[in-house]
Amino acid sequence: MDIWKFYAVTHGEHAICNPTSREKLERLVALLRLPAGSAAVDIASGKGELLIRLAETYGISGLGIDISPYFVRDARARLEARVPRSAVVFREMDGATFVPDEPGSFAFASCLGASWVFGGHGGTLDALAGFVAPGGWVVVGEPFWLREPAQEYLGEVGLARTSFGTHAENVAAGEQRGLELAYTLVSNTDDWDQYEGLQWYAALTYARSHPADPDVPEIAQRIAKERRAYLQWGRETLGWAMYAFRQPISAPDTPAA
Repeated sequence: MDIWKFYAVTHGEHAICNPTSREKLERLVALLRLPAGSAAVDIASGKGELLIRLAETYGISGLGIDISPYFVRDARARLEARVPRSAVVFREMDGATFVPDEPGSFAFASCLGASWVFGGHGGTLDALAGFVAPGGWVVVGEPFWLREPAQEYLGEVGLARTSFGTHAENVAAGEQRGLELAYTLVSNTDDWDQYEGLQWYAALTYARSHPADPDVPEIAQRIAKERRAYLQWGRETLGWAMYAFRQPISAPDTPAA
């Protein structure tokens, strides 16, 4: 089965394709205080909710990049419905291959819940930091361990202990790269329950309305496995947060003595 079809089906009820709330995304947008016309890029932009909100709030110019044709199509439709004359563009491509026309030219760069694009949290921070100008924002959405994961859980979901860090380690990874932590927006159990539960709901709804689709049994099997892992281990083990860092403003050159 096409993996992007699977995500399109299971995220059919989601506006935000991550375990966070509308209120937390609104809080993030409000904190950014971007100047009108600022340039923003969102890697793995999903259905475009973040960039659309930035366009609504600040009138930014933006580029959303996602490899899923389903999500890109949805993002374009949402943009047209809400901010039809904005300077935001959604592009279907692998975010790992994105090269800005001019390094350090964005006021804002983000990647929420898709650090696999750049090989992990550290690689994502490195990539996004290279996109933004001095003083610009680097925002990453990343899981973290709430507690030591059970080996059975790691085996069930195909993860290693080293796949993620702790909340403190996620923050330290940015600071070690010279980024300045401005804020964190940490998801709670309700956020996770909504994110996971809407997938179960969407998969069941799709199966009942598309009984002849040959992919339905595989979708159901995958969702059942993910649901078991979440309820037995993941709900108490894995956290998620949006980390809002800023690129330092370059200090002026000190005159020679």
